[in-house]
Amino acid sequence: MTPAQVYGPGNYRFVPGVFQYSGGVAAEPEFRIERVRFMHFVPLAEGFSLIEQTLKAAGRPLSAFCACELRSPRPFDEAGFEAFNKEYVGTLERWGLFDGKNNPVARSNVCSTIDPPDVPGFFAFSYTVADPSAAPSFVIAGSGEAPEGKGNYKDHIVNLGDISPEGLKNKARWVLGEMENRMRTLGFNWSDVTVTQLYTVHNIYSLMSEEIGRRGAMRGGLTWHLNRPPVVELEYEMDCRGVYFERVLAV
Repeated sequence: MTPAQVYGPGNYRFVPGVFQYSGGVAAEPEFRIERVRFMHFVPLAEGFSLIEQTLKAAGRPLSAFCACELRSPRPFDEAGFEAFNKEYVGTLERWGLFDGKNNPVARSNVCSTIDPPDVPGFFAFSYTVADPSAAPSFVIAGSGEAPEGKGNYKDHIVNLGDISPEGLKNKARWVLGEMENRMRTLGFNWSDVTVTQLYTVHNIYSLMSEEIGRRGAMRGGLTWHLNRPPVVELEYEMDCRGVYFERVLAV
């Protein structure tokens, strides 16, 4: 995996990824990451506006925006996902975070199966703030069971179409490995994680002890969202973080 790069204007480093998001972020020394969850779903444009207001109130530049968690109405086909990503990245470009090649902002984007939104939007976001005594903090971007940057997902999905117990186990193993690779690049491991999130509509009870628990990924429990990954035919996604300051924005 490519070494982490420092995004100086935001006071964090990131794992280089694809144009729509990085593989993860970690606060630089004397800074910490804070996470804000919206009490209610917020559509994309409104969410960006509220994020801008939050950063301004905190005395932080737009470049401090380092990660977000999105929700979409339903899984995209490949073309639809690319079109959405271009729309999303357009705001990051206007904010000066995306230079046409490198995107430092980590992201997850999953699809709610219960009360889904009508349009894509925000569930939560994270940003850096100054803190001379801060413990190390990080956010790992969501990953489904396929490598990114290969031109498409379908041709590279682990156990494509196989949702048997063995198929799901192989998918979980691949995604857990990707989480570990991204954490390792930033200098972390499962012992540093405060929250592990899993997104699937399939029964993963057996995986909780056999794979997820055995790897040490459930030290703080497991938050299981009954959500689908963002692209058709992906079945299993995870993200994780080591963040000590979190709050809910009542909007």
